[in-house]
Amino acid sequence: MTSGHDSVRSDLFIGGAWRPGGAGEFDVLDPATGEVVARVSDGTETDGVAAVDAAAAAFPAWAAAAPRERSEILRRTFELMLRDREELARLISAENGKALADARAEVTYAAEFFRWFAEEAVRTAGDYGSSPSGGTRTVVSHKPVGVAALVTPWNFPAAMATRKLAPALAAGCTTVLKPASETPLTTLAVVRLMVEAGLPDGVVNVVTTKRSGPLVSAWLADPRVRKISFTGSTEVGRVLLRQAADRVVNTSMELGGNAPFVITEDADLDLAVEAALVAKFRGGGQACTAANRFYVHADVAVDFADRFGTAVEKLSVGPASEGNDVGPLISVRAVEEVRSLVERAVASGATISHRAAVPEDGGFYYPPTVLIGVPDDADIVQNEIFGPVAPLVTWTDEAEMLRLVNGTEMGLAAYVVAGDLGRALRISEAIDAGMVGVNRGLVSDPSAPFGGMKQSGLGREGARAGLEEFLETQYFSIHWPR
Repeated sequence: MTSGHDSVRSDLFIGGAWRPGGAGEFDVLDPATGEVVARVSDGTETDGVAAVDAAAAAFPAWAAAAPRERSEILRRTFELMLRDREELARLISAENGKALADARAEVTYAAEFFRWFAEEAVRTAGDYGSSPSGGTRTVVSHKPVGVAALVTPWNFPAAMATRKLAPALAAGCTTVLKPASETPLTTLAVVRLMVEAGLPDGVVNVVTTKRSGPLVSAWLADPRVRKISFTGSTEVGRVLLRQAADRVVNTSMELGGNAPFVITEDADLDLAVEAALVAKFRGGGQACTAANRFYVHADVAVDFADRFGTAVEKLSVGPASEGNDVGPLISVRAVEEVRSLVERAVASGATISHRAAVPEDGGFYYPPTVLIGVPDDADIVQNEIFGPVAPLVTWTDEAEMLRLVNGTEMGLAAYVVAGDLGRALRISEAIDAGMVGVNRGLVSDPSAPFGGMKQSGLGREGARAGLEEFLETQYFSIHWPR
């Protein structure tokens, strides 16, 4: 490990012990410089089986533990994450590249899942009643689904892990977790805090690896794994769904997005700019909920583009350590993909109206960019950008605008800014998206059910629904003579 991150273990965590991976080690890079931050153990399918062994062995005792016992461990982890918030934020910035302000916000958000599900753990629901025909009583209860495989992405290395771990543990499941190879350090740091909070051996097991496909396939083929919760691309989600179907594994999928951001002619443009900056550029636009395409009413399009573009030009871009607003993208490949989308948009008639400056040397940077005059069928509108580019499309007819908004197989998040709140809500209800930010640029909240429609996923994370994803319903039909 490099200096400054010595407290984060780089080995696999299996059965309560840190151990090396069977395939050696791999590098974790700082996207701001391209330099190696750490070397992390590279796990194999054999390591994955060992993780399932540990989770399966720990499951009976953890499932039988008093809900309050599970709750207290989650609560203590929440407190420890807040205690170490600055260290965790700097670790996120080191391996992910996001600005420190964004990283600090992520730690707070991630920790809140432990507090929320600490509270939900002791509020398991049930039901009791008599059958309509009489002669029986029905008792409805819930039990943990079993060993859960959790697969998380690189863009929110703390929050994506805690959003799955917290409800799984609250429900009484044990887990095997594979973090993204680009950003494994934060997950390992969170697990270290869970151990400090009193986590029993085998309840959480982490396998870091560059061999994601074979490892997750091995988990899905293991009869002891009864649940998979995956966050990532729709393309990979389809593959995992096919594999899960072979054993009918309980499945939750949070997949890709293509979030529309609608601005009406009566919108407060200062509010619209504020919301757009957050929805588009938080984390450098590398979020499944990021605003991907802006539909701006023609009456305010020029004014909004000028105000928004001026704000974008003022964004400081560079390493998080220097206090910048926007950091690098995750890799050289990511930069190339965003650049290609912009070049094709310009070739189709779009114009780059505003741009921020980026460092000239080192790092995987792409300038925050505003595009105007974008055709509504351009690739950059139809595909998820996952970068700091805002394509603006103008509209005049609301019905046609909604047709364009809903004309995609994605339906994760959306944003609507309008002066008339009633109209904002009517537009929001007409949008096929699991979450809509109304007059604001954020939709995520641990107390709300996070998830999408159509090919943006299956199931929900957060809120009561997040706990239910890790529970099986069981009822008892009891003979009750009249």
